Amino acid sequence: MRTAFVSELCELAAQEPRIWLLCGDLGYSVLEPFRDRFPDRFVNVGVAEQNMIGVAAGLALSGQTVFVYSIANFPTLRCLEQIRNDVCYHQADVKVVSVGAGFSYGPQGFTHHGLHDVAAMRALPGMTVVAPGDPVEARQLTRSLARQSGPAYLRLGKAGEPVVHRGAVETPSGGACSPNAGAEAAIVLGRAVKLRDGDDLTLIGSGAVLSLALETADALAREGVRGRVLSMHTLKPLDVDALCAAAVETGGILTLEEHSRIGGLGSAVAEALLANDVPARLRVFAAPDRVMHEVGSQAYLRRLCGDPLALARELLAAPRGMTHETTRGKSASAARSSVTTERGPFATPPGVAAGTRFVSQTLPP
Repeated sequence: MRTAFVSELCELAAQEPRIWLLCGDLGYSVLEPFRDRFPDRFVNVGVAEQNMIGVAAGLALSGQTVFVYSIANFPTLRCLEQIRNDVCYHQADVKVVSVGAGFSYGPQGFTHHGLHDVAAMRALPGMTVVAPGDPVEARQLTRSLARQSGPAYLRLGKAGEPVVHRGAVETPSGGACSPNAGAEAAIVLGRAVKLRDGDDLTLIGSGAVLSLALETADALAREGVRGRVLSMHTLKPLDVDALCAAAVETGGILTLEEHSRIGGLGSAVAEALLANDVPARLRVFAAPDRVMHEVGSQAYLRRLCGDPLALARELLAAPRGMTHETTRGKSASAARSSVTTERGPFATPPGVAAGTRFVSQTLPP
């Protein structure tokens, strides 16, 4: 993902002279293409992440679009106050880029496990939060963030993530797209991508575990289960329409993320379902809420988070809190008004007109 990010940023910087890149004394063997092509717009601030954010905010308030780059927790948690006060307070055009999210730096231990960044960034006002699932999403979302003014957080894996968008993809609202040129066209900021359709349950992946969501869906398919797979690359603003439609049409949601189970994708999904009075069974594959003293490979540390296939089977075995046979093929709002729960009809809340869109965050101005 990081290679796709730097490659796309170079292309954008060639077209837009206001784009800058700042780093915290790292990125060697990765950032050189930008440094060599645009030396006047590249600054290695050193191991001083708080200062890096201050410099970025100053450049942004002077009319520049600034990307800041560091690993795991260093561009987020180490300088959270500066992001809040210098960037978000002024709605400055600063894009915080973290590489090595989740357990990418597993052997380095807890200090380098990026497990709490999404929770912190989601809480900041006006902050767009994006976690691409593969290099194709990383490239397209970098482009989208560069064109959108205001604070943003781009959460990347490290290297070697598989390309998921090899075949045709479609947005949950429809419109299949062919590979290559078409695949990127379907990746829109704030809108989930439907990678696979199904009506037995929905798997929602964000970040580098998107491939794990597909692997789990493949395993379920061998058991005769049709699982829908959504790539929720944008965590704020969340695609609430796609989420609620999946909940009422499949009845069960399994979220997958490489982040603490508190404050990340699972929390965002639960909040949205509750805010819209959508009853659905929910399970979360995520890091446990404890200090993880274990060190090791990314695959090893993921196994400590549980078994997504077992969670999916648990969802399928649980009593359905609602029926979804009559919702197939309907829009999200129409499906929502026709869902039936064990307690009776699940109707649009009093005072809300039929067809009203689900409660959602909006993109920053």
